[in-house]
Order: sequence, then structure tokens, then C-alpha cells
Amino acid sequence: GNQTTVSVAASQGNFELYVCNPVIVHAVLESLRLLSDAASSFEVHCVRGLEANPEALRAGVEASLMLVTALSPHVGYDEAAAIAKQASREGTSLREAALARGSVSASEFDAWVRPEEMTRPG
Repeated sequence: GNQTTVSVAASQGNFELYVCNPVIVHAVLESLRLLSDAASSFEVHCVRGLEANPEALRAGVEASLMLVTALSPHVGYDEAAAIAKQASREGTSLREAALARGSVSASEFDAWVRPEEMTRPG
């Protein structure tokens, strides 16, 4: 394709006389046009009309075992790891596993595990 065309054309320069520059420019511009067309088509056929499903997103976040990193400074690494392992083994949420182990209270868990704080830019 165009990448091979550019590679071969670029290798044909002798004595700094790059007679293949028009071929290189043509191939690069064609690749840019193809990329632009693909991005436009992707937007029209795949992205347009997409909407977030807040309930599904919330459920996915709550099911994530990665949130255990927020507990680690409060309960220690070993206990946080045990909570994550229990939640994974039993198919429960971190909150349910932490409460079942008695590691934290419901109010402590809610105060410490705040996904919105962990994912905020900056």
C-alpha cells in the first residue's frame, strides 16, 4: 500500500536528488484522505447516536475490584487484598465483602471508596 510506496520512493534518493518526492507526497496525501474518510464514516455509522447508560456504568464501577486501592490506606494492604479476593471468590461487590469481613462500616466504605474522586482528571 501507501506505506510501501513511501518507503521504496524514499530509498531512491541519490545525491540528495529526491526525484520521487511527488510520489511520496501523493501517497501520504492519499493516506491522509483515507484516514479522514474512515474517521468520518466511523462517526456516522458507529458513534452518532451513542448514549451512555448510567445504570450499566454504575453497575460496572461497583463490580470493579480495582476500587480496593481506595481501601488500602485505611485497612492496610493485606486486608484490602483479602477483601478483593473474597469479593472475587464469592461474586459479590467490594462493599459487601468488606462489610461481611467487618473490616469497615458502611459509612466508612462510602466515605473512602469514591470512584468519582479516583477518576477525576488532574
